[in-house]
Amino acid sequence: MFTGIVTDLGRVLSIGQGPDPRIRIRTRYDVGGIEIGASIACSGCCLTVVDKQADWFAVQASAETFSRTTLGRWRMDSPVNLERSLKVGDELGGHIVTGHVDGVGECVGSRPDGLSVRIDFKVPAALAGYIAEKGSVAVDGVSLTVNEVTGDRFGVNIIPHTQKVTTLGGLSAGDPVNIEVDLIARYVARLTDARNAR
Repeated sequence: MFTGIVTDLGRVLSIGQGPDPRIRIRTRYDVGGIEIGASIACSGCCLTVVDKQADWFAVQASAETFSRTTLGRWRMDSPVNLERSLKVGDELGGHIVTGHVDGVGECVGSRPDGLSVRIDFKVPAALAGYIAEKGSVAVDGVSLTVNEVTGDRFGVNIIPHTQKVTTLGGLSAGDPVNIEVDLIARYVARLTDARNAR
């Protein structure tokens, strides 16, 4: 479980070959405090630590993960938003994020808005109904408040701090992003569908 508050901007060091490749990610975390088997959200994907050294950790990603996220586009030195899993008693600064990516969206444009940047995203049609004005959404693992929704598009504001400490400040039109819809919205929709099916 995560909160969508990125605490490090890592970099891809290497990507293994073959099925379920290992990915090494450089980090500023105290790696000595990361246990093998721990969960770390990597640009919104909950991945399991399988190895570590002084300034990096390795995760393993399945074909399913590659097919449903942006991980297949990672290359050497790609930036990665990192968040360690939530501990009982930690501050819930963003919203409840599971690290289970629902789909891949697309940045469709950005523009200055005061000191912030206004970014618009397009999501798969199946996810559009889960995104609501003033609700929460995780984009590449970053907890954001939705400004407005029009069909399959929504807009957010990215403040200067978030631009600096996450990958969102470097987005351009056409860039793919991992989208996780709000957990509560997902379950409300599921319950509503179940009741309507009766």
